[in-house]
Amino acid sequence: MKYQDYYQILGVARDASADDIRTAYRRLARKYHPDVSQEPNAEERFKEVAEAYEVLRDADKRAAYDQLGHNWKAGQDFRPPPGWGGGPHGRPGPGMGGHDFSDFFESLFGGLGGRGGFGGMGGRGGFASAGQDRTVALDITLEEAYQGGQRSLQLQSPERDANGQVANRLRTLNVKIPAGVTNGQKIRLSGQGNPGLGGGPNGDLYLELRIRHHPLYKVHGRDLTLELPLTPWEAALGCKVEVPTLGGSVTLNIPPNAHGGQKLRLRGRGLPGQPPGDQFAVLSIVNPPADSEAARELFQRMALELPFDPRAHWRS
Repeated sequence: MKYQDYYQILGVARDASADDIRTAYRRLARKYHPDVSQEPNAEERFKEVAEAYEVLRDADKRAAYDQLGHNWKAGQDFRPPPGWGGGPHGRPGPGMGGHDFSDFFESLFGGLGGRGGFGGMGGRGGFASAGQDRTVALDITLEEAYQGGQRSLQLQSPERDANGQVANRLRTLNVKIPAGVTNGQKIRLSGQGNPGLGGGPNGDLYLELRIRHHPLYKVHGRDLTLELPLTPWEAALGCKVEVPTLGGSVTLNIPPNAHGGQKLRLRGRGLPGQPPGDQFAVLSIVNPPADSEAARELFQRMALELPFDPRAHWRS
């Protein structure tokens, strides 16, 4: 009996994540699927890939397999170690009885499959595999990210006809955007991805949300930043200012002697969530134009009566 290196078969590292393992399996399953593959020994390779995935996708089986250690090489003669505790795990997957697995698998797990779902029987070669997942970018406004909403999307999606041929078809999908989504967040639409092979299930469709540029706010996760212009006297004396937020205007107290670049927080006024984000008002001091004789005289009086050197710290 020969040792099977399931990680090598799928082409993944031993510390690969569940997503990496699933992605590798789907890529190889499509490459070697007997219904479509022109590769030599495609059916045998498909069985190897399916068996490797059956073990590595299941946390219990993977942990038991990893007990064998890292020193075995593919093709070496193998016998389970004394007191082997891998045991049988789960029940056979659909169409994957013990006779479909290698002797190596049966020696470790009693010929039992996993929880099912990776490869039922069907199609010309008697195999089925799930379709690939698909990701599509969806641009939304900041207001939609804040409030949520409904979107109607038209997508060109591949579908497999009764003869097994794939063609693109225009589909309309109604999508709910939850309130409080963030930039880059994905919405999963189960079964709306690429079609499976041999009657296998479709993959999933992921909508990757991209929040459009907003004229007032900058977005940082769930936090928002707004530039708040102030006159010199508002900043010097302090005041109350009406500040826009996505949930409506609020009154913000500007402390006396405020300075440009200072950040004031409006707690909980960012995007909704657990916890919600905050909105930050970044103060910007804006001088009135000296475009009249009276304005120039006023600035000259300030220069004489308010001796102030903003660059004094350069000489300290």
